[in-house]
Amino acid sequence: MSPSDRATLTNRSIKDIVPSALRTEISALLDDVRTRGDEAVCDATRRFDGVSLRPEQLRVGSDEIASAKVSDTLHVALVDAIDHVRRFNEAVRTRMSDWSMEIERGARVGEKFTPIASTGLFVPGGKASYPSVAYQLGVPAVVAGVPRIAVVVPPLPNGAGEVDPGVLVVCRMLGIDEVYRANGPAGVGALGFGTHTIGAVRKIVGPGSPAVTAAQVEMQRHGVSTMMVLGPTESMMVVDDSTDAHRAALDLLIEAEHGDDSTVVLLSTDRSMIDAIDSELQRLIVELPQHRADAARSALGVHGGAVLVATLAEACDIANAFAPEHLQLAVQGSRTDELVQRLSNAGEILVGQDTPFSAANFVLGCPASLPTSGFAAVSSGITAATFLKSTAIASADAQALHRMAPTITALSDHEGFSAHGNAVRQRFT
Repeated sequence: MSPSDRATLTNRSIKDIVPSALRTEISALLDDVRTRGDEAVCDATRRFDGVSLRPEQLRVGSDEIASAKVSDTLHVALVDAIDHVRRFNEAVRTRMSDWSMEIERGARVGEKFTPIASTGLFVPGGKASYPSVAYQLGVPAVVAGVPRIAVVVPPLPNGAGEVDPGVLVVCRMLGIDEVYRANGPAGVGALGFGTHTIGAVRKIVGPGSPAVTAAQVEMQRHGVSTMMVLGPTESMMVVDDSTDAHRAALDLLIEAEHGDDSTVVLLSTDRSMIDAIDSELQRLIVELPQHRADAARSALGVHGGAVLVATLAEACDIANAFAPEHLQLAVQGSRTDELVQRLSNAGEILVGQDTPFSAANFVLGCPASLPTSGFAAVSSGITAATFLKSTAIASADAQALHRMAPTITALSDHEGFSAHGNAVRQRFT
């Protein structure tokens, strides 16, 4: 690829996800929620989801959560998946433990870690069911110890306000009882501003449509912490001449079927492997339901594609520049350790052809809500760390302060802060 072609591939912007017209529309919707509260949320839910609600119906009742049911097969799967995600996040939490050290004789520094006071989790709903998103967001927040966790999920469209039972079962399993049914962007606004029914939270996370993404980006202007950016989904795969083309094609279709705005990129050191995988894709894609096949064709062709590279090192350079949400290394096993060391920008790195994206999405335990649009270069997936904050703690005795005094006064004099220096000088004169 030429430098300009490579830049076109790797440089994605929030403007590509949230065009100015959509941002304007969502900004107006959020202003309406800030002004009219519950009524605006109900209006948006009626307008965009085809569900008429009264303000007192926004919160899902405890009886509805308690009575939600799923099949025995799904229930067993949810227990298995939640166990893995919980264990992963408990390990994260353990590593984010309070610590202190003596930085010099008589002076100690350290940190304490505490959960944020409240969080709002947006779980996509409406036409699809995403209990996996509910536990991928909910388990880290629970493990972090967030005192108040609120969930917003759109109701099933054109109904009486029913909420996906799979999401409610997950909430019940996690002990989350504050659940709201609401239009996505309006629900995000309600979580951020607070309404009579929906209390404001300090941080909002969760993947969603471009409209939901726009709402989260806009809420940052109002002082609400959100994650950048969760969607549309994107994946990248690195292959060589040892790759199993059939399994590679199966795995490329995983993220490709999400939607027609998804992006799937193949990086290969071998031209014949690209052709072999393409042949497999053509055969496999017709086996998908029509709407999934259409989405996959767009993700693989319109928004994605295959790139021939000279070496695996060059593939790593492109991957680091692209910073994909999901990255799979489907190469000779003896090369994977080297490539993992070279790779720095990815939401997740899945090693080998027995680690498909779907395993990580559902059950492996690693985060599945991951930064997209190049933000994997500067941020991470949602884990317990997302809901924790650190506070520095320090102490010094008189002897240590006396030793540091010349440094303090020199810097305070240079920067023109008299009181900074006087606080030390007058202690020792």
